[in-house]
Amino acid sequence: MAGITYEVEDKNLVEQIRNDAMNAAKELVEKARLSAGNIVVIGCSTSSTLGNDIGSHSVPEVGKAIFEGLQSVFKQLGIYIAAQCCEHLNRAIIIERAAVPNAEIVNVVPQPKAGGSFATACYNAFEHPAAIEHIKADAGIDIGGTLIGMHLKEVAVPLRLEQNHIGKAIVLAARTRPKFIGGERAHYDESLKDGYPMR
Repeated sequence: MAGITYEVEDKNLVEQIRNDAMNAAKELVEKARLSAGNIVVIGCSTSSTLGNDIGSHSVPEVGKAIFEGLQSVFKQLGIYIAAQCCEHLNRAIIIERAAVPNAEIVNVVPQPKAGGSFATACYNAFEHPAAIEHIKADAGIDIGGTLIGMHLKEVAVPLRLEQNHIGKAIVLAARTRPKFIGGERAHYDESLKDGYPMR
């Protein structure tokens, strides 16, 4: 049914999911060389983290646990989470307004079954949440096959994380780097080959 959300009886599983998210965030920060002001897009299926089909078992407490795990790493480094909503909201983004001060804001409040449990948790936890339709993030984590590519800067580079699952959901990660332009006579800044410079 469209409005039904679920709970998890095994609280140890919820704690494991929180820790998995924290470990994935730590690894992404290191491998993508993220720093203050960077934006990380997160696509998340809480259904998938529990081994269910995407969109079938929305679990608010799992969305909150994943947010808490990620935010425990990102917030202290000044890195912003951009939460990708599900396709019911056209994969709109929920983000702190301070991260996108000049963005065009749209009016929607995510709910577990119309936006997703993770985006809802972010909206409820952010100091000044904003909904926007488009963003070009510096890196990303896809939890459960939610397809985050539309919200990454060009050029996206896949990252292999040792923490390749959150719960039962497969985790795919990416960083971005500046495009190489020009031809055979072009010269390049070697320091940009592995991503954006520290801010």
